Amino acid sequence: MYKKILIPIAPDHIEALEDSIAPARALADEGAEIHALCVVETIPLYVAAEVPATVYEKASHEMEQQLEQAFAEMPDVKVRAVNGSPASKIVEIAGDEGFDLVVVRSHKPGIQDWFLGSTAGRVVRHAPCAIHVVR
Repeated sequence: MYKKILIPIAPDHIEALEDSIAPARALADEGAEIHALCVVETIPLYVAAEVPATVYEKASHEMEQQLEQAFAEMPDVKVRAVNGSPASKIVEIAGDEGFDLVVVRSHKPGIQDWFLGSTAGRVVRHAPCAIHVVR
């Protein structure tokens, strides 16, 4: 069904990656590419001036190492970590790199989601491809 699948993994949900991998594999064509992406959220600009640039590089490097360990038994899954706003980066990468499916996890909405919206909700509304939401 799908040839290039993106699986965003939240930094605090790496242990639950099987919830996203199983549906991605079920929806994948034979020979499909599966990519796991972790977006390390950047801090607001008013604080960023006080943070050395190397902090972001180190954080994304460490997150990529965690992803590589988590996916060690799945060598067909390509992993990477980037810095930025999670929803924006997921949508940007999905469009720029030609993904035809994003498998995103969601949680039960809390009060903050009613005011700010969730990452999954923003991805669903703005992604240029099909979305599969796992709850």
